[in-house]
Amino acid sequence: MKLRAIFPLIVICALIISIVPMSAAQDEPVELRMLYYADGNEAEVTRDLLDRFEAENPDIKVVMDVVAYAPNITETLPIQLEAGEAPDMGRVTNLGGLSQYYLDLQDYVADPAYWEENFGPYLQWLRPAGDESGIYGFQTQLTLTGPFINRTLFEQAGVEVPSDSSDSVTWEEWVAAATEVAEATETPFAVAIDRSGHRLAGPAVSMGAVFFNEEGTPVVTDDQGLRDAMQMVADWHEAGITPLEVWAGAGGTYAAANEFFVNGQLVMYMSGSWQVGQFNNAIGDAFDWEAVPNPCGSAACTGMPGGAALVAFDRGEDSHPEEVARVMDYLTSPDVIREFHARTLFLPGHLGVAAEGITWETESPSALKSLDVFTAGIAKLEPLAYDLQAYARNTVLFNAIRDRLTQVIVGELSMDDAITQAQEDIDAALAQ
Repeated sequence: MKLRAIFPLIVICALIISIVPMSAAQDEPVELRMLYYADGNEAEVTRDLLDRFEAENPDIKVVMDVVAYAPNITETLPIQLEAGEAPDMGRVTNLGGLSQYYLDLQDYVADPAYWEENFGPYLQWLRPAGDESGIYGFQTQLTLTGPFINRTLFEQAGVEVPSDSSDSVTWEEWVAAATEVAEATETPFAVAIDRSGHRLAGPAVSMGAVFFNEEGTPVVTDDQGLRDAMQMVADWHEAGITPLEVWAGAGGTYAAANEFFVNGQLVMYMSGSWQVGQFNNAIGDAFDWEAVPNPCGSAACTGMPGGAALVAFDRGEDSHPEEVARVMDYLTSPDVIREFHARTLFLPGHLGVAAEGITWETESPSALKSLDVFTAGIAKLEPLAYDLQAYARNTVLFNAIRDRLTQVIVGELSMDDAITQAQEDIDAALAQ
């Protein structure tokens, strides 16, 4: 009788033991991986915002893998995507070029109309050709390329800042003034530009570059405006007024000249609005710096639009579209995204927030003036600049120009041969 009484109890205990691990497993949060690069403090701000999200959504955990932009985002990520090793989300700048790997969240975000209303013009940058409705991510920042100057060096040299007295200063006038300042203050370099075809495109469009033929195919041969911009940068190197390490020492990838500027070794630096937050933290009160309006060429005074987007990647059966959409909805909610921009000093790619304005979390006159300059520069963008940014294969175009120009700078190619071979590179890549 006692054995009969014990046997049901053993069975019940065994069932309880078997059920408990299953329940515990079901309560484990879904882990999402987010690949992220940062120019300034945006990784720390995003992590802070995600911590709040996780507190409100304990069933989701977001692991941020913060990496260097180059080569991790520019070179390694495309290889990982091709190999089927995508993270759930990633912060990218090759917006259209990676679109084949994105995950469409249109059926999973809480309110697709909200996304269209506030990110509409920029959603198209992420969509594959022919797609007019997909939601693949959002702009974490709208950027504009343009130059910065070390105003303290101008004051020490007794040289007037050209844009203080004119709204239309040419590239030649700016470089002449920066060179005069460098010589007077014994500053190592007068001018520099990031090793980037995208960065070069603004000056090129200003000088009359067209980039495309009537059929919309990229054509760089016989493009005088592009040639003039490339020759300008080559001439800087020939004159020794720009650091050779940026274009000749980057090992075939993107490189920035921001360290030369931060360290007071550079008078004028052609980069873009994403540097404002970094400069605000890194320079402090070491010297007065500011953005200035884009210099003019014969055709315009334009920079290039762009930015970084946080996108969702298609991981096949391992995708978590509902959870990823919840993260995206949270990060794009008005209060959260406004705080992100206020703290990072990034121009917003959210139309509603941009229209309402942002109270920037800085008292730095340099940062505030720079943000005003870049905001005003958006209205001066040429239509071709938008077309270049929207072109899905623009990385092919930009990288071919960048790499062949480097060969001119180091003496391996003539300008004629560089342009010819850049066209061959573009044609071959597009043919694939």
